[in-house]
Order: sequence, then structure tokens, then C-alpha cells
Amino acid sequence: MAEMKSSCNEWKPFIAMISIEFAFAITNIFLKKVLQEGMNDLVFITYRLIIATILLSPIAYFWERNSRPKLTLRVLCYLFFSAIVGTSLTQYFFLLGIQYTSATFACAFINMVPVITFIMALPFGFEAVNIKRNSGKAKVIGTLVCIGGAMMLTLYRGNQLFKNSHAQAETSSRAMQMHSSRRNERWTVGSIALTVGTLLWSSWFLIQSYISKTYPCQYSSTAIVSFFGVIQSAILSFSTNRSFSVWIIKGKIEIISVLYAGMVGSGLCFVGLSWCVKKKGPVFTAAFSPLVQIMAAMFDIPLLHEGLHLGSLLGSITVIIGLYILLWGKNKEMQNCASKVAQEAEENKEQEPQLQGIAVVSSASICP
Repeated sequence: MAEMKSSCNEWKPFIAMISIEFAFAITNIFLKKVLQEGMNDLVFITYRLIIATILLSPIAYFWERNSRPKLTLRVLCYLFFSAIVGTSLTQYFFLLGIQYTSATFACAFINMVPVITFIMALPFGFEAVNIKRNSGKAKVIGTLVCIGGAMMLTLYRGNQLFKNSHAQAETSSRAMQMHSSRRNERWTVGSIALTVGTLLWSSWFLIQSYISKTYPCQYSSTAIVSFFGVIQSAILSFSTNRSFSVWIIKGKIEIISVLYAGMVGSGLCFVGLSWCVKKKGPVFTAAFSPLVQIMAAMFDIPLLHEGLHLGSLLGSITVIIGLYILLWGKNKEMQNCASKVAQEAEENKEQEPQLQGIAVVSSASICP
């Protein structure tokens, strides 16, 4: 019974991460839809974080009021910085990237998050590389393959692999409205925005790793981060567009998108991510990011009629191959570490009778 319970607990982070990535994929589809209909991206972020704050605040107060540690100024600063890199700026750059490229292309960039998180974790001691072992070599090779795939995503778009009537109509319409050089410029801006968003998102996992140790209350920390994100996003929104008309929500799809993104995307999903970082660490949590692209493509292509380009496909496959080479190296390293610990424990057990015999002889020589 105890073994079954331990096995269930071991699988909980995996099930949680798969559910979170599925929810994120649906959120990205909603984002693409409302941006196409003209909703302001920063306004969407602000409303989304307001919903998350309203949802999580009462849950955090009643659920964690007896276990919540003291909120120090240092922890508050980390939460404020977490809001910058995890909610306001990250979401802004990802939304800008989705608006200028496509939801599938934006999700492909998320494939780089595990690798960048791994590289950032090295100097902070969260990860280590022993180049003499196969596991260390796999980590390095996997990182390089992922970087090559990301460069392919950014620099090479390629031909569209299939077209439908909706895609053809959309392509011809854009061709009439926009010169080809202008489209390339927008695609480049979108790629840069997605790159910045990926770097910020990877940084969030490391910051959250520290927060989970010093302030291990997922609902409270996520509620505070969402509140800070509301302030930051509102300031950023008013600094770029001072028109109050952009704050008016129009249509059912915008209402549904804001509610879903706020309650699920920015609320429950961030609570789940914080819990997984606490249980398994930043690199494990970030490693599930490529699932967003696969799940989003299942909805994005048939529902939103996005075109699938050769560069996106080849780059995504390359990144995923590199990712799982990296994960193989990490898993091999964990197995080696576990074997070493077990071996040392076995040696200690063998030495215990000898140490006890020495203690008996010593006590016999001392006693009269």
C-alpha cells in the first residue's frame, strides 16, 4: 500500500505538467483569436492578471493562513521581480510575437525554454556537467542541437507545406495589404520578441526555485505575483496607449478568452508550475514546454487555419531531438548519482560491524 502511494506521488508532477501544458496550448489559441480581432495585448494581460488575482486571493487566505511564513522584504522583492519576468513582460513579448508570426511558431520557440533554463542553472549550482561522462556529453550535445534548431526557426521559414481555402484567402489578402519586405520585417520583429520572451520565461523558473524554498506557499505567492503583474501591465499599457477605448471588451470570445486565461492560464497553471518547481526543480518543469507546440498545432491548424511552414517543422523537430538528448543525459546522471549513494550506503553497512567490534575492544581495554 505504501509503495502504491509512493508511486502515485511520483507520477503527480508528470500528470500536473501535461495538464498545465494542455491548458497553456488552449490559452495560446484564445490569445491568437482575440489579437486577430483587434484587442490590445497589454489590456488583455492586465485583465487576465486581475482575474487571476481575484480567484487566488481568497483561496490563498483561507487555505494557507496557518502554514504561511512571514513575508519579508527580501521575499517581496523576489515576488515583484518574478512578476516582471514571469507575467507582465514575458506575456507582452510572447503576445507581440504571436501577433507578428503565428501561434504555432510562437509555441515552437517555447521548445528552447528547457535548454536555456539548463544553461542558466549551471552558474547558480542547480545543474552540473561532467564532460568526462556520457551523461555530461549528452547534455552538451543536446544543448547545441537545440540551439541549432532555434536558429533554423528564426532564420529559415521555408515553403508552406499545405494550404486550404481559408489560408489561401488570408495569404492573398495580406499580399494585397502588405509588401513582402514589410511582412518579412514583421516576422523578424516577432521572432525577436519571442526570443526575449523565452529568455525571460526561462529566468522565471530559476527565480521560482528560490521562492519555493523561502516562501513555499503556491497560492499566496502566485496571488501576490499576479497582483504585482496587474500594476506593471497597467503602467506599461498606459505608457504605450492612453486611449480608454482599448479597455472596452467587445464580444463573447474576448470575455471567454479573458476569463479562461485569467482563471486557468495565469491562475491555476502558475500554481501548478510553482508546485512542480518545488517538487522536481526548474529544469524538470521547463522540460515539458515542447508539449505546448504539439498540442497547440492540433487546434491551431484546423481551427485558426494557420499555415505550417517547412522551417518551423524542421526547426521544431531538431529542437525536440536536442531536448530529449539533454533529458537522457540528465536522467543518466540521476541514475549514476542514485547508484553512487546506494553503493556508499552499502559500504557503510559493511563497516558498521567492524566499527562496533573496535568499540567493544576499546571499551574492554579501558574497563577494569
